[in-house]
Amino acid sequence: MIALTAAAETTHHLQPLISDLGLILMTAGIAVLIFKKMKQPLVLGYLIAGFLAGNHFDFFPSITDMKSVEVWAEIGVIFLLFSLGLEFSFKKLMKVGGTSSVTAITQIAFMTLIGYCVGQWMGWSKMDSIFLGATLSISSTTIIIRAFDELGVKGKKFVGIVFGALIVEDIVAILMLVLLSTIAVSNEVSGGALLQSVLKLVFFLIIWFLGGIFIIPTILKKAKHLLTDEMLLIISLAMCLMMVIFAANVGFSPALGAFIMGSIIAETTQAEKIEHLIQPVKDLFGAVFFVSVGMLINPVTLVDFALPVVIITLVTIFGKALSSSIGALLSGQPLKQSVQTGMSLAQIGEFSFIIATLGMTLKVTSGFLYPIIVAVSAITTFTTPFLIKYSESFALVLEQKMPKKWVKNINRYSVNAQAIKSVSMWQIVLRSSITQIILHTIIITAIVLLSSKFVAPLVADTRFGNTLAALLTLVVIAPFLWALSLRRVKVEEVEILWEERKYRGALLMLILIRMSIGLFFVGFLLNIFFSPTVAFVALIIAIAAYQIFPKKLNEQYHKIENHFLKNLNDRENKKIDRRYANLMPWDGHMSIFDIGKESNLAGKTLEELRIRESMGINIAYIRRGEVTIPIPTKTERLFPGDEISVIGTDAQITEFTNYLNQNEIDAPKNVEESEVVLRQLEVSNEDFTEKSIGQFRGKTGGMVVGIERNGNRILNPESSLILKQNDIIWVVGEKKKMAELLKSR
Repeated sequence: MIALTAAAETTHHLQPLISDLGLILMTAGIAVLIFKKMKQPLVLGYLIAGFLAGNHFDFFPSITDMKSVEVWAEIGVIFLLFSLGLEFSFKKLMKVGGTSSVTAITQIAFMTLIGYCVGQWMGWSKMDSIFLGATLSISSTTIIIRAFDELGVKGKKFVGIVFGALIVEDIVAILMLVLLSTIAVSNEVSGGALLQSVLKLVFFLIIWFLGGIFIIPTILKKAKHLLTDEMLLIISLAMCLMMVIFAANVGFSPALGAFIMGSIIAETTQAEKIEHLIQPVKDLFGAVFFVSVGMLINPVTLVDFALPVVIITLVTIFGKALSSSIGALLSGQPLKQSVQTGMSLAQIGEFSFIIATLGMTLKVTSGFLYPIIVAVSAITTFTTPFLIKYSESFALVLEQKMPKKWVKNINRYSVNAQAIKSVSMWQIVLRSSITQIILHTIIITAIVLLSSKFVAPLVADTRFGNTLAALLTLVVIAPFLWALSLRRVKVEEVEILWEERKYRGALLMLILIRMSIGLFFVGFLLNIFFSPTVAFVALIIAIAAYQIFPKKLNEQYHKIENHFLKNLNDRENKKIDRRYANLMPWDGHMSIFDIGKESNLAGKTLEELRIRESMGINIAYIRRGEVTIPIPTKTERLFPGDEISVIGTDAQITEFTNYLNQNEIDAPKNVEESEVVLRQLEVSNEDFTEKSIGQFRGKTGGMVVGIERNGNRILNPESSLILKQNDIIWVVGEKKKMAELLKSR
């Protein structure tokens, strides 16, 4: 009886969860079909489907338990950000040029400020205004990529700037999630609290990244021969959820943990495979998230706040287009590329939903903000393709209407800005030294704190517990202490600067600062485990040991560093970097294309195609599987699946894109599907007796794969073999032709 009661209770608890998930997926499925047919973004379809399936409409089936929907939505956010992290990687951020960084930061700063001011102007609370500014500052990667695909502009120069800006915006969005959580908890904007949150985030980001790159790629490489697709998927999701738990335990949002683990895995050689395996999971829970977002929209709220929706939509489109264009201009881009970049970034999307969800979850924003943001996103989703499509025409009209002097100054500034690339030798040395200090300070701090929290309690009850714990910790941090204090950086540059007397004082100061920080950490460690007096004596002994074994420490550190760098660069060494290279001040750049499996170009040499002569572009390399052919000669052939890198202007790249599309062979319509079968025949027909196997194939279209003759079997006989009377042959061919052949006998 108790078991039956428990089973009934379990069914009662499961029923709304399962039924609500079924309703979400059903509405998502219908939305996919309708919006795919209408050639509209699927995200918009999910939002509208959720809107109609919510509790605000009685005409459609509605969810029964909003809490279960929130659970599915939170899972959706985790996997959505995990997949975004897989596409992100911190190395991409390091490679983002100054153009994209300046563009993104200018746009984010402007929209955050203007969003806050608009909120205050409309009489909203301070917290609503802050969250409004944050949601308006982040553009939608999903919508932009979809629009670029549909419009076929991926080869154009401005696209590289847009992708770089989106990478910067992704990391800023993660930072915003942390800062907004801090503001929401304290309910006020405190400079000290914000600084503490930023430092805490930077500390954990660096530790997670360094530790993750050191450990995870090694594990995946060691277990590569054991990992099936199923195991790799499970392990990837497990690592994602472990980082989610870890992030939540140290006070960050679960979404941050998912994003960080995705970005760590993005640096491994298995990244593409994991991204492919995770795609169905991302699509499933991404649909759940966006449908659940739509379910939270109240139509009454939208009617009541129709005017704010219109105002915020206009602010978003014009504000983001203007600020992004100005940012691109400031970074030294020509007017046309700047306008194209700005008009491409004029929308909000998935990160805006997540930020708005954060405000609602923490109960610090009003109920009207969420549906307003969703409505603005839906409208800007519609406008984005049109803005991108007409951005070039608008830029040309703008260039004609602007005073000639302005246009001339912009062009001159663009050329001069691109020419200013040199960095002084002192800046190089200073930057390397500061990086060295920050990274090793964070690593040593993390090891010491972990040791005091986990190692010290384990040996606390033993006689020499503190000594053992301090010794173990010192051994672990010793290579990093040596690198922090004594490792030479930028040796050649330092030697040149040393010859110039004015830099000697500064170089000596850098050395003293590094050594002082190293000594501080030794004292800090010893003070944790011993009294100050004992710590001082131990410090002297540690310094002496430190000077005796510099070579051993040097070797140990370089072993650790080489292992880390190998893991970090493995993926890059196996795949050519796809950065968009620019030829300034010309309008030239590099773009990547794939030769289709059904392309007419396949099998032809570059000399036969005459691509350079007819279109004026150059092919920088051909990548075929794991083999790369740099600067291919005219005798090199193109094969299906080849990846080619071409260099040209926007107009030349567009012409080449059309050329590729025109040479794609379309699959013929209304082709009957043929089934290949294996049939057994006896050679009794005079048409086949004393004929060769090659002649049999030419007449029937069937391939003889085996012969039984006088009790002997011949597998895959030669085409010259003569068929004899009463031979039993095994023939592979189309089912219809084989049926006709048997019938004729």
